[in-house]
Amino acid sequence: MPNVLITGMSGTGKTTVLEQLRSRGCETVDTDADGWCEWGTLPGEADAGWLWREDPMRELLARPRSVPLFVGGCVANQGKFYPQFDHIVLLSAPWEVMRERLRQRTGNPYGKSDAEQAEILHHLREVEPLLRAGADVELDSSRHTVDELVGALLALDTVG
Repeated sequence: MPNVLITGMSGTGKTTVLEQLRSRGCETVDTDADGWCEWGTLPGEADAGWLWREDPMRELLARPRSVPLFVGGCVANQGKFYPQFDHIVLLSAPWEVMRERLRQRTGNPYGKSDAEQAEILHHLREVEPLLRAGADVELDSSRHTVDELVGALLALDTVG
């Protein structure tokens, strides 16, 4: 069964897609949840940021399973784990769509303040191109329904 990373900026729909995949019987992990990340600095980097806790992530990705695993997240050290994923999927959306989603969401308070929105916009300009370069699939979540996105992700299972 494939391991699939769903990455992208805040407000692109990662959590929503993961919830739908879980409801369809897939194993899902939202790494924004407690226990998967820690605040730290990559070797040779000056800026701190969220990093996956490496031992739990390695264990998760190595575990045998009978259903596909979809991992959602966007952290500074995720590239280290790309070889353990069968697919890297970038969820993207125009800034205006992301901003409106951030304003309306209720399950996560991040992205509502002006400072957080400025940070996300900076990441959209600086980080998203790096994510795009590492992805083998990009899905624009503003152009597809959640069901269409889930269908495209489940279709990766047949390729992986």
